[in-house]
Amino acid sequence: MNSRSRRAALLAGLALLGVPVPGRADDATTSTPAPTPNSDASYGSDLSQYFADWFARSDAAKASQPHWMTPLVTVTPRLEQEVRYDQYWEHLGNGANIDQWDSGKGLELIPTSTEEVLLNAPPYLERDIRKPAQGWGDWPFLTVKQRLLSENEQNGNYIVTAYLGFQAPSGNTAFTQHAWVITPTLGAGKGWGDFDIQTTLSIAQPTAQQNIIGTALIWNTTFQYNFATYFWPEFETNLTHWYGGERDGKTQMFLTPGLILGRFPLAGRLLFVVGAGYQFAVTPKLTETPVLTPIYNHAWLITARTPF
Repeated sequence: MNSRSRRAALLAGLALLGVPVPGRADDATTSTPAPTPNSDASYGSDLSQYFADWFARSDAAKASQPHWMTPLVTVTPRLEQEVRYDQYWEHLGNGANIDQWDSGKGLELIPTSTEEVLLNAPPYLERDIRKPAQGWGDWPFLTVKQRLLSENEQNGNYIVTAYLGFQAPSGNTAFTQHAWVITPTLGAGKGWGDFDIQTTLSIAQPTAQQNIIGTALIWNTTFQYNFATYFWPEFETNLTHWYGGERDGKTQMFLTPGLILGRFPLAGRLLFVVGAGYQFAVTPKLTETPVLTPIYNHAWLITARTPF
């Protein structure tokens, strides 16, 4: 076998074994490797496009649901995108008062067509008279919403949404529950013309201190009416029932009338909303022992929001 034949046989054997065969400079043709895609560049391009489409995506998400106002207390089942600040002035019924700055609100974003992420700040509290104290409360740092069903006012005017909230025991000694709290929630709403009802049912489940905190069943409902575009009077019922813990078997009910004004245009896509309400307990009786009295007796509430 001459040298050319031996070389051809060797190359054929290597090819059958799947071994790459190097080309020679004097071959009649040379092969150029196919370019490999740059995965980093592709990822960067996709990420850039995701943020470039942010407002088109969030506007489409809002357009496919009712356009009611977010209530004072009830966490709306609607997807919302805004910066929010709330303030509570609470009277405990025993002579003490607690001022709650921010009340665990913050930044709300719509990252997909059916989801919302709430990135909340911890509340700052000040208590006077009895056992004066001040400091941060436990941090409800994250709530995620998954919208399940929705139609805007022209196509049914309703919504159903599932939530999952997380609270960290990061508060000062005077204001912490010393336990993580996980809160699954189901929310729904239905509108009829300018009137709507929004409701949520939650279970606040602590991961520790169950014998003290107990599990709280929370049912909030808002009755809301809109007139003259910017006026949203509302009436809320805010009910909590405890299973286990120091309040086992007890039920607390607040009634909350309020008025929210908005959405006023500011600049570009920025809007402004402001509202206030008065919350008062109707159960249990204040003559009962301290552990059975409401968490607080009554409170003034204000809210300020910048939707975008």
